[in-house]
Amino acid sequence: MGEHAERNDRDEGATQAMPPVHASSTYGSAAEEPEPRRKRRTDWVAVKDQVVGLLAAVVRWAGLFFAALLVLHVIFVIGEANPDNGIVSFVQSWADWLSLGFQDLFTPEDAKLKVLVNYGIAALFWLIVSAVVARIIRRVGGSA
Repeated sequence: MGEHAERNDRDEGATQAMPPVHASSTYGSAAEEPEPRRKRRTDWVAVKDQVVGLLAAVVRWAGLFFAALLVLHVIFVIGEANPDNGIVSFVQSWADWLSLGFQDLFTPEDAKLKVLVNYGIAALFWLIVSAVVARIIRRVGGSA
């Protein structure tokens, strides 16, 4: 046992301490060191532009959704979908409200043609109005 205590197989350099580190910076001089972090200021113009853009996008998507409901109603009527179906009755109830008086604008003899023309005009109305309102929002909001 005494032999093993006196004899050490390890490399002497592996247990030596590292040389001391000087307090110098990794940057060449104090002028190159970054400034301490300042509190970030909110760019309110960018925030306003994002809000205006989001609002305009919501208006456009709402107009597209309304027009899609009206087009679905036209498809269901022309395709003679089951009026007792839940989806068909849901679309019809919304289409009646979204048509805004266009449902009896033209009164041809054929009922399918009447739905196609009147609800088609209502769908175009929603697309055009939502595009115009979104453009006005962007212009007034300043993010043209």
